[in-house]
Amino acid sequence: MAAIYTSDLFLLTLTCLLFVVGGALYRRVRLALLHPVLLTFVAMIVFLKWAEIPYAQYKEATSILEFLLGMSVVSLGYLLYEQVERLKKNLLPILVSTLVGCVAGVLSVVYIAKCFGVDRVILHSIAPKSVTVPIAVAIAEPLGGLVSLTSVVVFCVGIFGSLFGVTILRRGGVHTPEALGFALGAASHGIGTARAIEVGAVEGALSGLAMALMGVATALLTPLLEHYLY
Repeated sequence: MAAIYTSDLFLLTLTCLLFVVGGALYRRVRLALLHPVLLTFVAMIVFLKWAEIPYAQYKEATSILEFLLGMSVVSLGYLLYEQVERLKKNLLPILVSTLVGCVAGVLSVVYIAKCFGVDRVILHSIAPKSVTVPIAVAIAEPLGGLVSLTSVVVFCVGIFGSLFGVTILRRGGVHTPEALGFALGAASHGIGTARAIEVGAVEGALSGLAMALMGVATALLTPLLEHYLY
């Protein structure tokens, strides 16, 4: 029996099943704690600890999901293609917003953390919070950050943006599709982009673009910000 629930096929199936169940529950009750990503994340941690399955084995068993995730990100290019004329008209605001968003995203969390007296290892770990996990890890690790902490922080930021980002932005007076989508992608990376796609095609396209631009900008600017500003 133990061989069944520790097999690669079982782990992959369980992950997908939890996500599907979480999605169904979330669509029905709209309860933040039942967000499919959050539900799957917590449930799999509990199961792996209970079954004493090492994370390395789980990662290998679900490697196909990482491949599919990459394909889904590439597919955002089609949304960008559909909105190419709209993007051309807003090229300068997009580039300026990327620069400002990157600097504000990094320095805000760093200075807040410094007010609480955290050490530089933690600062390096949380600085790239607004970009997708692979990029965030690649930024934090050379600076001396903790990769595990970076991954968790990025995940939490994405979940928060997905759950509350649209409401916060609209209450703050942000209603245009371009601004709404770009803000979601810039602050909440892939999970925020998934939420933006639910809102509309324009929001999804701008969110995907913001996620890509923020990844590049954060990778280039974070080492400079670390050297000169914190």
